[in-house]
Formats: sequence, structure tokens, C-alpha cells
Amino acid sequence: MRATKPNRGDVAVLGIETSCDETAAAVVRGGGTVLSNVVATQEQLHEEYGGVVPEIASRAHLERIHPVVRRALEVAGAGPDEIDAVAVGHRPGLIGSLLVGVAAAKALAWAWSKPIIGVDHIIAHLHAASLDSLHPPEFPAIGLVVSGGHTSLFAMRSPLEVECIGRTIDDAVGEAYDKAAMILGLGYPGGPRVDARAQRGDERAIDLPVSRLDPHSLDFSFSGLKTALLYAVRGTPTGRGRGAAFERDASDLGEAQIDDLCASFQRAAVAALILKLERAIEQRREDQGENVRAIIIGGGVSANTRLRFEAQALADRRGLTLHLPALTYCLDNAAMIAGFACLRLQAGQVDDLTLSASPAGMY
Repeated sequence: MRATKPNRGDVAVLGIETSCDETAAAVVRGGGTVLSNVVATQEQLHEEYGGVVPEIASRAHLERIHPVVRRALEVAGAGPDEIDAVAVGHRPGLIGSLLVGVAAAKALAWAWSKPIIGVDHIIAHLHAASLDSLHPPEFPAIGLVVSGGHTSLFAMRSPLEVECIGRTIDDAVGEAYDKAAMILGLGYPGGPRVDARAQRGDERAIDLPVSRLDPHSLDFSFSGLKTALLYAVRGTPTGRGRGAAFERDASDLGEAQIDDLCASFQRAAVAALILKLERAIEQRREDQGENVRAIIIGGGVSANTRLRFEAQALADRRGLTLHLPALTYCLDNAAMIAGFACLRLQAGQVDDLTLSASPAGMY
């Protein structure tokens, strides 16, 4: 059955997401009701390289964008008459990948005479926790986006009023997980594999550093943790540059040792995230006089079991509500793009066909 045309408070948006290596399309009504969410993953295409290859990613998007959009509309039971706007993640990301999604969104918006709405991919991750949720967050809130490309803290006065208050100065936490998995010989993608092995390990087996930076900083750093893990696995290198040699590698480790290293790495990585979350809550209260009411977390690493547990413990200690995306919406998806675009559309915030792709975000 075809849906009836939504009214102003119940708008329906087709969202498109191609910022990295997931080709995705979704239809969302009213900002939170997901009518369809179709994702074509490229994981197998990039696995042998240990990371995303931009040229391969953009070519795969070209092949998949049309069938993915068509399927999203079919599942939602929606045609152009039931869609109020077309949204697309247009920043940040791999420029070749972004261009595919932006071009597709422009073509549909023009053909259907619909508004086009550009969405910042990072901010959309903060909206993912509101998808299919019966309890939307209260504001002001502290938001945390943790993924393979981003680790950022946000002060949120409303879903549309967002200020970046902290970011990584080197590796994103998801990137650090992928590099840790590579060091340990676990393959790609690293996050789920390290998390799974950490469940069996002793988190205190190796004392890996928890990044703090200076006492007031809300920024993150994970390069030191990655290097500490490298030395724990391979020993201290002799020589410099290309002549450097290590004492051993991951093949010399037993399975229990790898479990312990994963657990120790995960303890330190998550501890750094929780430290900055708590510091942000304190600083907003003391410096801005804001009574933070909620914590919102999004991005691929929001699926991490330890982060979810520790974030809930923090929220309980502080008397806050915690909002995490369903596992379906942790990784890159178009439902978060369409959902956030619904809010922009209702607020009268639309773009036009001059919308461009940008590898850099606002934050």
C-alpha cells in the first residue's frame, strides 16, 4: 500500500549516503520513523587492502546507487508524490564517493521538482539515536561521534544547534581500532574483531596509556595508544627509519596473549572517550551554566560493547539519559541522513541545485 502524502509536521524524505564505502538510501517520515533503510556494503572489496581504497569505493557507488535507491523506495512503498524532499550526505568524506551521491540526489530532486537538502555526515550520526526511538533526547545534551574517520565532541542546545567542542588531533578512535587489528593480525574491519577478542582477555594484562592531553582539553589523541600497542606486540625497534627492526611480530603471540592485548587496548581507548565526555559535562555546567540532560553517541564505534556499558554507567552516575543508536544505525546509513533532513525541512532549511560535495566538514 502506498503511503498517504505527509503533512507539514510529518514530512517524508528520501536520504542518500555515499560518503565512504557504504552505498545507502532510506525513506524516513517525521524525522524518526524509518520506512526503509537499504545499505550495500563494500567490506569485501576493501578487506584485502586493510582499509578503504577511494577509487574502488567511488566506482562501486556508481554501480550500486541506482538499484539501492530504487529498492529503498520499493520497501517504503513510496513514489515521488509521497516524498517531500531529497537529502544527501554531502560532507565530509571521500570526494569521489560524495560526488556520486550528490549527483544522484540532484538528479532526483530536479526530476521530481523537490527540495534538496545537504546534510553533514557527522551531525547525522548524532541523529541516529533518535531513529525508531520512543524517547527522543532532551536538551541541552553532549554529543559524541566515534567512527573510523571522526572522533568529535559536541555541545547540543537542540538537534539543529550544535557546537563542536572537541576533536581528535590525530587518529580517530575507529582508525586506531583498525590499526590495532592490523598490528595484531586480526584483519579488517578492526573494530568488531578487537571488541570480540577483548571479551575473553584480561584488560589489566598490559598497562596501555589513557590519553588525557592537558587538564582542560576536550580533544582526543589515539596515536600514542596505537604506538604503545605496537611496541607491546613487537618490542622496541632497533635502528631508525626504513632500517628499523622489531624483535617479534603478532605471529609469535598465543591466542590468550592477543585476547589480553585487545582487552587492554579497548580499556584504554574507551577510558579516554569517557574521560572527555565527563569533562565536557563538567565544563558546560561550570563555564556555561548549562544543566546537561542527556548524552548522545553515534558512529560506528558506538556499537562497541564496552563503550555502551561505560557510557551507561556515566549517565547513571550523572543522572542523565543516554541515547545510543540501534546497532542497525551505528554504521553509515541513509536513514540518519533522511531523519536529520526531516528536521531541517520542517525548520525551512533547504538547499538548491548548487549544493556541492566537500571532503571537509564544518566541524
